[in-house]
Amino acid sequence: MRRFTGGYFTRKTAVKMQPVEPECKNPGRVREMFNRIAPRYDFLNHLLSFGADLRWRRGAACAVTEVAPRRVLDVATGTGDMALMLKRLLPQAEVVGLDFSPEMLRLAEKKAKKNNLDLKLVLGDALDLPFGDGEFDVVSVAFGFRNFADYERALSEFHRVLRPGGRVVILEFSPPPKHLFGRAAQFYYHRVLPALGGALSGAPEAYHYLPKTVENFLSPEKMLSLLRAQGFVPQAKLMTLGLVGLYVGDKRV
Repeated sequence: MRRFTGGYFTRKTAVKMQPVEPECKNPGRVREMFNRIAPRYDFLNHLLSFGADLRWRRGAACAVTEVAPRRVLDVATGTGDMALMLKRLLPQAEVVGLDFSPEMLRLAEKKAKKNNLDLKLVLGDALDLPFGDGEFDVVSVAFGFRNFADYERALSEFHRVLRPGGRVVILEFSPPPKHLFGRAAQFYYHRVLPALGGALSGAPEAYHYLPKTVENFLSPEKMLSLLRAQGFVPQAKLMTLGLVGLYVGDKRV
């Protein structure tokens, strides 16, 4: 079976973990925010990323499919983009999408029916997964991890529900790098994204909150350290000049 190695780094760095929350990530507030933006969420994802979000998800999907999983859990599945992509690529596998936003799941269910895809959807909390130990071959998260109130608890839950040797795949924005493109991205996050996203979604607070979570998220080195500390053998790949990180961790046997 081909291993997930090409173009990735596994740097071992002693990292002191620091609080990264830009503000209190109250679960009720975050849930309500995602419920509000759900109707325009897909449109704005594609628009505000200039369509790159689809390419990023394809990269994450490759990391999932190369281990030929029979059961996949997509956490923070939102409107189901990642889960539906995985179901298309893995028609024989059971793909479960979990989210704590009822409105997001309602849209995911609608998309699954429209595309005639058998997707199981579960309303639940990433920090307290409603599954038994070792039930899944892969756990994936696409652009939802940084919104969790407790990163260690989330990874502990992922580790618990994965079988021995199972894999976690996390696709997430990175804090803007300190180069010219990173500074341009920072300007975009501060000025363009809040104005455009707020106007089109009708929820300006959401598109001020989301860029803050990117800027205050863990660096790639800290993500690797965190994954390692939670019992995974991690690798990372940076995309789009370091703006997005793809993190893959195999559960130690």
